[in-house]
Amino acid sequence: QLVESGGGSVQAGGSLRLSCTASGLSFGAAAMGWFRQAPGKEREAVACISQLYTIYYTPSVVGRFTVSRDNAKNTLYLQMNSLKPEDTAMYYCAASTSYRSGYCLRSDLYNYWGQGTQVTVSS
Repeated sequence: QLVESGGGSVQAGGSLRLSCTASGLSFGAAAMGWFRQAPGKEREAVACISQLYTIYYTPSVVGRFTVSRDNAKNTLYLQMNSLKPEDTAMYYCAASTSYRSGYCLRSDLYNYWGQGTQVTVSS
């Protein structure tokens, strides 16, 4: 089970920190990812971090978002700074127990998904 928290409403330029707590899976052995979906749009990969801490970001968040994980707490984080209205979406965390190497910003790699947390950025 994956449970996200930390979403909310902020003004443009603000910050939020999302958390995702995992249970029922071997967190340290899983690649973890953040995805988002805005109304009327397809789900988009935002960031991922492998078991060996290899990290990928989608270009639109580079320099603004930071993904991290704490295996001792079974928790994934997404620090989001300099938020823009176009970051408004439902944010989901996901876990891949099959990922071994390579590009992890692919939703088809992930077999566990959270319920999502809403992020709304106003201008």
